[in-house]
Amino acid sequence: MSGGRWNLRGTPVVYTSATLSLAAFEYFVNVDPDDAPGDLVAMPADIPEALAVSSIVIARLPRNWRAAPAPRALGRMGTTWARERKTAVLAVPSAVIPQERNYLLNPLHPLFPRIRIGGGEPFAFDPRMWKA
Repeated sequence: MSGGRWNLRGTPVVYTSATLSLAAFEYFVNVDPDDAPGDLVAMPADIPEALAVSSIVIARLPRNWRAAPAPRALGRMGTTWARERKTAVLAVPSAVIPQERNYLLNPLHPLFPRIRIGGGEPFAFDPRMWKA
């Protein structure tokens, strides 16, 4: 298990976005066009309203939280959340569009099975997105 902006290596976390368009932007800025597969799939995840969601707000983050590579402090924050298992979902600001939210899902949380993962449907970027 590799780490990400919000989790350290070895900590299982599922990254999702509030919208498909945000997920597409997140993917687009993190993949080299030469490595982009031609068979992407979009999968919806429904988080029931009754499920508690923890949140990280920008005001509590280090000034350089949007840097690439991400500050290690962010990985520690998400890893702490995952290990404590207080909630199955953590809302975090998107480094790509800070006004929008990504949702981290903890597959080891006992309430994780309440999150309903829908069937996938093919997803493709408009070819103009890959222009130099």
